[in-house]
Amino acid sequence: MSQSFKQQVEKICSGDRRAVAQAISAVESGGPASVPLLKALFHKAGRAYVIGITGSPGAGKSTLLEKLATEYRRQNKRVGIVAVDPTSPFSGGAILGDRIRMQALATDDGAYIRSMATRGRLGGLAPATRDVAMILDAAGCDVVFVETVGVGQDEVDVARLADATVVLVVPGMGDDIQTFKAGVMEIADLFVINKADQPGAERAEREIQVMLSVAVKPAAWQPPILKTVATTGEGISGLRETLEKFRSFTQAGSLGLDRRRDRMRGRLLDLLRQSLFEKVAKEQFDKETIDRYVGEILERRRDPHSVVEEIMKASGVKSRRG
Repeated sequence: MSQSFKQQVEKICSGDRRAVAQAISAVESGGPASVPLLKALFHKAGRAYVIGITGSPGAGKSTLLEKLATEYRRQNKRVGIVAVDPTSPFSGGAILGDRIRMQALATDDGAYIRSMATRGRLGGLAPATRDVAMILDAAGCDVVFVETVGVGQDEVDVARLADATVVLVVPGMGDDIQTFKAGVMEIADLFVINKADQPGAERAEREIQVMLSVAVKPAAWQPPILKTVATTGEGISGLRETLEKFRSFTQAGSLGLDRRRDRMRGRLLDLLRQSLFEKVAKEQFDKETIDRYVGEILERRRDPHSVVEEIMKASGVKSRRG
């Protein structure tokens, strides 16, 4: 480890904002310096409480997150925020709506906000979200919030990253809540009915209660339903207290350890798939080869599965297909 690299790691771990920003940019771009950096920082992380905030567009996620982060700051906790925004069709970067709405925290030295673009990825997160959360953890953040882009019921990746997942709903969704049962609604550790001062809040609560009554939850924790008005801060203190109760609950039993194990297993498999793909692509793929395979499949002379098996075999990777 070179002296300059060691100094960079030390600056990140001390919370140096410029060093943290440079590290995040390196990870987002996927440059050659990112992997050694992530290796070094991994052993410095693992202490932060990672909280995922998800829900449909217009639920008030950014406003609630700003208020919740401010509440944690009142407890003298350092907070990091990873706000996943839609990808700009012009620049390919993030449309920084979330960061603009969190200006109250922008000048707080105890808060670090980073917007990230989805870059076309489904699931509500950006490709490097997990690594960015880990960098903020290593940089000394006590709590790391991850706000998803707000795309709908397939937005479940956050549950594979967060220690606690908060799902926001708003009055007026009505029967739409039932359509979420197979997606976002099943990953909630806490439900928040935001904009609870609007008509329909009681109905939304009943809809969630009905859903929970038939849901199968392997753990003893039953997701509570909280009401907030993020614009005024009503209910935010209670939300923080409930999040801390959930953290204590997971630490006291096996749920927290089981989740961390599942996250590490998922991360290991993701990296393995990526590395294997890059190995095969580097050894076997070029434009002419791909075009040839596509032509053979298009003419029905080959099937895609056989082509994949051939590529895997040529790369020395034993396929378990078929």
